[in-house]
This record gives sequence, structure tokens and C-alpha cells, in this order.
Amino acid sequence: MSSDYNIPVYAPRDSVTEAEWQARLDLAACYKLLVLHGWDDLIYTHVSLKIPGTEHFLINAFGLTFKEVTASNLVKIDIDGNILDPDCPFSINPAGFTIHSAVHAARHDAKCVIHIHQSDAIAVASQTDGLLPLSQYAAFALASISYHGYEGLAVDAGECQRLQDDLGDSNFMLLPNHGALTVGQTVGDAFMHMYDLIKACEIQLKMQQSQAELIYLEPHIVENIKAQANVVHTGLTGGQKAWPAMLRRVKNEFPDFDS
Repeated sequence: MSSDYNIPVYAPRDSVTEAEWQARLDLAACYKLLVLHGWDDLIYTHVSLKIPGTEHFLINAFGLTFKEVTASNLVKIDIDGNILDPDCPFSINPAGFTIHSAVHAARHDAKCVIHIHQSDAIAVASQTDGLLPLSQYAAFALASISYHGYEGLAVDAGECQRLQDDLGDSNFMLLPNHGALTVGQTVGDAFMHMYDLIKACEIQLKMQQSQAELIYLEPHIVENIKAQANVVHTGLTGGQKAWPAMLRRVKNEFPDFDS
């Protein structure tokens, strides 16, 4: 960053494939949605996305707020976090990418990985019983949830294997004392998973704070929703169905996100 706070100009639009540019648009939109929902954390946390037809990934430039992220200033990297464009004026947060690289390496279906430090998610993740079956949103998340204990800042390569083991084939992860993580085959799927998870955490805390007797979902209902969740909140009838509306919202709120 220069002393006058200008963001370096970096516009690879004319030098990337259509597939990469579409990935950049979707990922930049996701960053803006995190801002709109209040899920950003200064310049920290990340959303990463695999570029179709390649083994390369896009991630935010370290030092930019999510509000400043655009399609053209996302950084292209390999699975080891190496920046692939020699003209890129940005760096990435290596500690932040440790988590994402571990997920992408183990889960080839996880094209998009979202990791945030949202307060309600941390609060629920850090409860002994974790996420409880107290809402329909919780049932969606409980259909495919895992936990990974806090090990400090994610700079230890040895944590990658433990994270991969804990994640398994789940699409939702709560990280006690730390945050939340979701994955998806598309940006839309990963975002919808995070939306469900955060709503579930918010509702759980509200219900617990009421000090009223709580009504839990019946176990058989949760089991049935597990089967339904794969239809309702994934793919063409789930995340991808909602995604065009999310793009329109972003374009209305942040007209230059696609610059």
C-alpha cells in the first residue's frame, strides 16, 4: 500500500479465461455478501475458490478489507499458496491459507471454502454440546457437521492433517474458540451453507438467553432433514438457485465489485 492509501491497480481481465473471470465475479460477490451480513473481520479470514479446469485458486489480497475486494484484485495461487502472476502487487496471508489449502487438498468436491470468525458461531462452537437441534437451520447444518479444536494460529503444517481428518466428508464445520467453516461445490452452495450455520447459531443463543424451556427437534425429523438438505440447499435447487439473486443484491449495493 502506498502512503496515500491508494490500492494498487491490478486488472487481469484481458489476460484470463472466461472461466477464471466468472470465478472472480462469483468470489468477489461472496466477499461483498460477507460484508452485507456483518461477517467480515477487518482484513482477516478468507474465502477461496478453485478456478474451473485448473489446479489453481483465487483468494483475497492480504491487507484489503472485504469491501475493497473486486474481481480484478483477487490473487491467483497454487495449492501451496504461491502467487502465480508475477505482476500481482499483492501478497496473501499464509496463515489464513493453511486452513484452505488443507481443505482443498483433501476435498476435491470442495471448490469453495469459506472461513469466518463470526461471534455467534464462535459462541456456539465453544459450548460443550456445540450446535443443538433447535431450529430448521440447525437441522440443515447438523446434516453434515464436524468440529476441529483450536490449536492456535494456523501456521503449523501438522494441523492440516488433523483438520482434514476432522472435516471428513462434512460440509459444515465449527471451530471452538475460533469460528466457522463451510464448503461447497460452488460459491453459492458454500455461501448458503454458511448462511444456514450462522442463522442456526444466532437462534440457539437467542433461545438459550430467553431462559425458557426449549423445544428440541425430534431426532427422526433431523434425520429426515438430512436427506432433504442435499436437495434443498445444494446444487441447482439450493445454492445455485439463490445465487443469481445474491449477485443482483451485490451489484445493487456494490456496483464496482465486478471491476
